[in-house]
Amino acid sequence: MSTLDPRAPFVVSIRDLGRRAGAMQRLHRTVPAPVDLGSGLAKVPEGTDIDLDLRLESVVEGVLVSGSLRVTVRAECARCLEPVEWDEDADIQELFVYPPQDARGHRVEALEDDEDAPPAIEGDLIDLEPTVRDAVVPRLPLAPTCREDCAGLCSECGARLDDDPGHGHEKTDPRWGALSALRDTERDD
Repeated sequence: MSTLDPRAPFVVSIRDLGRRAGAMQRLHRTVPAPVDLGSGLAKVPEGTDIDLDLRLESVVEGVLVSGSLRVTVRAECARCLEPVEWDEDADIQELFVYPPQDARGHRVEALEDDEDAPPAIEGDLIDLEPTVRDAVVPRLPLAPTCREDCAGLCSECGARLDDDPGHGHEKTDPRWGALSALRDTERDD
């Protein structure tokens, strides 16, 4: 019995493939982005479209899902905090395995929960959300920039340096602070 909801956007039925090695079907689907798809300053906004163009192939061990996806990423420039947006393409390739069976074909429970084990087919359903997440998140930059040569913000006042290329502040060496205070006292006299 499957714990997956067949109406969920990332859940796909493989019933038509059967267990015939070599059977294939194409899947073109647009699904809404799940919550927290991203890292750092770059994220795919929840509910935005993810375009999936996939090929599902029945193999002896299970179902091989391969293809590509496209998402729109929104971020803030790590240097100047301006909004940035771009389309990101990623490739997918994941083997979903049939659950283990005994010699009579009855399903048996795995003894250990292996984190590195490939995802399992539940009934006639597979869940593509973890696969999509694994394909998208590593491609996103930790510190995105609006331009490669973005100058960022002034560390003194926070002004955007690209808006004023000659921006600067007069700095006095703190070791001369006592002398400038003496100079200011002499001017007042």
